[in-house]
Amino acid sequence: MNLDKPNTIDEYISAFPKETQELLEQVRGTIRQAAPEAVECISYGMPAFKFHGILVYFAGYQNHIGFYPTGSGIVAFQKEISGFKNSKGTVQFPLNKPLPFDLISQMVLFRVKENLLKVNPKKK
Repeated sequence: MNLDKPNTIDEYISAFPKETQELLEQVRGTIRQAAPEAVECISYGMPAFKFHGILVYFAGYQNHIGFYPTGSGIVAFQKEISGFKNSKGTVQFPLNKPLPFDLISQMVLFRVKENLLKVNPKKK
């Protein structure tokens, strides 16, 4: 894998083996579907989506896909992610198991609402 500071998510994904590329594209599509107004970028060397600030990051690894919905996203979905390896800012989805696209979508929607509340706190 050659991850020389990618400038786009396409460049980032293209550095992975074909099977991982397909999964990363599916994660990307799931995020796009949940947050169509979000803008893609590379942040901290990882694919990220911004909408009134960072929404989520995701990244490919040898044995898993890391999903980073920020600390609040992890706390809010602690029960749902309990079957996956996780820490205060990330959850790891193993490559050898089906990815939980519904859960990813729910986490993105949670982060969209959270970021909108920061921008417009009157909408609580």
